[in-house]
Order: sequence, then structure tokens, then C-alpha cells
Amino acid sequence: MPAPARALLSTLVALAVDALLFGAALGGTRPLLAHPRALALLGVWAVGNFVLAWKRPVGRQDAVDVRPDARFVLLALVLLPLLAPPLAALGERLGIAAPPWSGWPLLAAGIAWGGIALAAVGLAIRIAAMTRLGARFSPRIAIQREHALETTGLYAKIRHPGYLGSLLATAGGVLAFDSMLGWPLFLLMAVAQITRARREEALLEARFGDAYRAYMKCAGGFLPKLGGG
Repeated sequence: MPAPARALLSTLVALAVDALLFGAALGGTRPLLAHPRALALLGVWAVGNFVLAWKRPVGRQDAVDVRPDARFVLLALVLLPLLAPPLAALGERLGIAAPPWSGWPLLAAGIAWGGIALAAVGLAIRIAAMTRLGARFSPRIAIQREHALETTGLYAKIRHPGYLGSLLATAGGVLAFDSMLGWPLFLLMAVAQITRARREEALLEARFGDAYRAYMKCAGGFLPKLGGG
């Protein structure tokens, strides 16, 4: 299958799943089509999925050291980002767990649309991080045979820009709706991300030794270090 067709098919499948979840949360197809923020978020995700499918940053894997994840961590990393924004949409429809700013319509609208912008920024960061790693990126905790330590681009300041992008994208999706119902899932996702990041770092430190320890001193985990070189 040609690359453009493969990317389009992958995007349509992901979009269908996201639309079904939002449709269920908002009460059907008609309420979904009448909800501009939900549609905008779906559009952002569709573009991000298409770019990822087109670039295909995950190349052929030739792992020489793999550390299996706990099942609950894998489930959390897959399901929580998928479910947190629709759960927030459900909370908005049912009037559950309204955020403190919901009584100020202009502020609430600004935060909601800002959430959509944050989701777009998060996806862009994640795509850039995955693209920078190329074949070294793996859905598993793994070291590839020709694995070089990446310390350039986004990785010059942040050790886990891919995870940061995923967190920002999910947080933006939750902020897009007038309910805090999705935040517990986001917090669980953050715990899963941190757990996995620590295990990755143990593997990288074992592989690269002093070079990785020196890198940790100048680059933050999920945020740049203040005054870091």
C-alpha cells in the first residue's frame, strides 16, 4: 500500500475511534457535530496521527536489551490518554465536576480553546521527539544494536520530550471541556509516564554510564533545568 494511503487509512481508523468515544460522551452524533471544541480537538488529533503515520518514525527494531513493562503500565499508557478527554466531555454534558472558572464564560472559553492549542503543541513536541529518535524510538523499553545517546534538538534540554508531549496533549484535551472529571485519569497517566521514564533511565545509565549521568546533570526529565547548560 502506498505511504499516503497507509497514512490516511491509519488516520481514519484512529479518528473513528476518537469520534465514537466523544459521540458516546456527548450523547450522540448530532451533539458531537454541534460541539465546536470537540470537533477542533478531533481535527488536531487527526492531523497529528496523519503526520506520525506519514513519517513512520518507528523503524525496524533490532533490540539487544529489552525491559518488559508491567501490564498495568502498558494499559495506562494506551488507555488513559484515550479516555481522559471523553470523560471530561461526559462531565461537561452531565454538569459534573465543573472547574472553578466555569462561572466566568469568557475565561472558561479561553481556557477551553487554550486547551486545544495545548493539545496541538503537545502533539507537535511528541512527533518531533519521535522523529528525532527515528529507529531508536520503541514502544518497548529497549536498547537498539546501534543505539547512540541522543542529546540534540529537544533532547538537549529535556530527557523525555516524547512523554512531555503526550502529557501536554492529554492535558489540553481535558482542558477543552468544562469539567474536571478527566483529571484523575490524567494524574494516573502521569504516574505511569514517570514510572516508565525511571525504568528507561536505569537502562540508559547501564548502557552509557558516565555519559548518561553527565547528560542527566544538564537536561531535565520532563522540563528544562533552570540555568542548565
